[in-house]
Amino acid sequence: MATIDHPLRATLYELGLHSEQPERLAAFYTSALGYAFDGKMLGVARDRRVSIAAGPSKTLAYAAYAVPDAGDLDALEARLIAAGTAFERIDTDGFEPGAVAFADPDGNRFRFGIASGGAARVFEGTADRAARIQHVVFATTDIDRLLGFFIDVIGFALSDVVVDGEGVLKTGFVRCSHEHHSLAVFAAKENRLDHHCYEAVDWNLIRDWADHFAKLRIPLKWGPGRHGPGDNLFVFIHDPDGNWLEISAELEHVAPDRPVGEWPHEEYTLNSWGIGLLRS
Repeated sequence: MATIDHPLRATLYELGLHSEQPERLAAFYTSALGYAFDGKMLGVARDRRVSIAAGPSKTLAYAAYAVPDAGDLDALEARLIAAGTAFERIDTDGFEPGAVAFADPDGNRFRFGIASGGAARVFEGTADRAARIQHVVFATTDIDRLLGFFIDVIGFALSDVVVDGEGVLKTGFVRCSHEHHSLAVFAAKENRLDHHCYEAVDWNLIRDWADHFAKLRIPLKWGPGRHGPGDNLFVFIHDPDGNWLEISAELEHVAPDRPVGEWPHEEYTLNSWGIGLLRS
C-alpha cells in the first residue's frame, strides 16, 4: 500500500439509508435517536445527520464525510484521477458547492465536501443526548482490494488489522483524524453495509442511552462490551429494517506515528468482556 503525501482529514458527517418503509424507519430514528425530520426525509439531531430514501432495506445510499478545506478536496480529486476512479463534483444539501462524489470498488457511494454553514442546524424538539455519528463499517468479498482503495486512493491511514491463524486479513480499521477509525471493512461472503456508530463520549452516556432504549422497549442486541481494536466501549441495537446501530464511547486516540496494530481473529478481539460476534 502506498504512502499518501496529503493524508485525508475528515469526519463522518451524514449517512443516507435506503428503506422499503422509509416513514417507519424515520419514526424509529426520531424516537430512538432523537432525529427530527424535514419534508425531504433529512433527519438532524445533535452531532448527527441521516437521510432516508425509498429503496432496498439495509442498503446504503451514501456516506458523507466533511473535510476542513478545499485543499483536501483537491488532493482527493488528484488521487481519484491518478487511480482512474470515476467521480463528479456535485452540489448537495449540507455541503458547499463542489463536493466530490464517487463509488468504491464494491459500489458503496461516498461524498466528501466542506460542511455548509446551515448544515449544523438542529430542528426544534430534537434530543440533546450526545452521540456524534462516528464511523461506518462494510462487509466485502475482496478485503485487500477494498482496504487498499481506501488507503491508497482516498487517503485513510491504517490503524489496526485483524488476521487469522494463517495470517489472512479479516478486518481493517482506517482513520482520517486522531480517532482510531471512522471506517472499517471486514472479509465476508457478500458485499454489504454492516453497521454505523454513534460516539457517546463516555461510559456514563452509554448507560443513559441504554436506559433510554429500555424505556422504548428496544433490546440491546450485543453488549455492553469492549472492542480490542480501538479499545472502545459499546452496545448495539437493531433498527426496524435490521440495520446494526452501535453506541460507542472512549474510542482510542491515535498518534500519527503509531505503528499499525495486529490482532488475532478471535472472540476476545471483538469483545474482551465476553461474547464476540465473528461475522467474517
